[in-house]
Amino acid sequence: MVAMVDKNKTGGFTSILIDWRMWIQAAFLMVWLDPAGLRLHTMCSPVFHCYACPLATFACPIGVIAQFGALHVFPFVAVGLLIAVGALFGTLICGWACPFGFLQDLAAKVPTPKFDLPKFTGYFRYVMLIGTVLAVPYFFGEEHPLFVCRICPAGALEAAVPTMAGQVIAGEDIVWPSILKLTILILFLIAIFFIRRPWCRLLCPLGAIFSLFNRVSAFFLRFNADECTHCEQCHKLCEYGIEPEKTPNDLRCIRCLECTKCSPDALNLSSIFSRAQEQE
Repeated sequence: MVAMVDKNKTGGFTSILIDWRMWIQAAFLMVWLDPAGLRLHTMCSPVFHCYACPLATFACPIGVIAQFGALHVFPFVAVGLLIAVGALFGTLICGWACPFGFLQDLAAKVPTPKFDLPKFTGYFRYVMLIGTVLAVPYFFGEEHPLFVCRICPAGALEAAVPTMAGQVIAGEDIVWPSILKLTILILFLIAIFFIRRPWCRLLCPLGAIFSLFNRVSAFFLRFNADECTHCEQCHKLCEYGIEPEKTPNDLRCIRCLECTKCSPDALNLSSIFSRAQEQE
């Protein structure tokens, strides 16, 4: 009985949260932005947000890892932060707290045709992580054209564009990003209106890291087969091509929790804490 009460409380709380997800994302955006000019760049945040943005409070963990790699120094603080956050939440951070994900969610609200991506494209994130964040910085340094910060669309949009705007206003010569970085930015800005979260699903190295924790994190999606009616409503609710009743903690999942709206109540956000209570 205690377990049933706990499950119902969790499910009810989750359903309330889902209706407020965009507002929760906006609230987190106020944390990552820096209107007060604090500029705490010696500290990492657990989200994808370029530190060179004029309004970035914290450093980007991916940028820190890449820069430390170029120096052949292990980034203990950044890696420790990502392990701690990943072990607790997995990609729940991607779905609820990341400002770059929030931007893509806002763009997805524009009523344009939406196209899905093949499942295998999700593995490109790991190629991005291993190649541009780990291998290129370590072996070739920051000056290599494929160093992650030199091709990152977040850096182009949040740092390069404001910098160029400031140069225009000040009447200075414009310092343009590389052709590769501009091309990636333009492709990204087009894609966000036709593909849901293209960066997160295709290339985000931070999402690749957090996804590795989805099946072992403290908070996870639980599937209750006894409640499932095989209506496949969760398939329709998931906008990322996942079959939640088969792989509720899929590596591609950003844990937006939309699938938990399925009326049979077979899918719920759970945690190791509720699991411990059930075993008592």
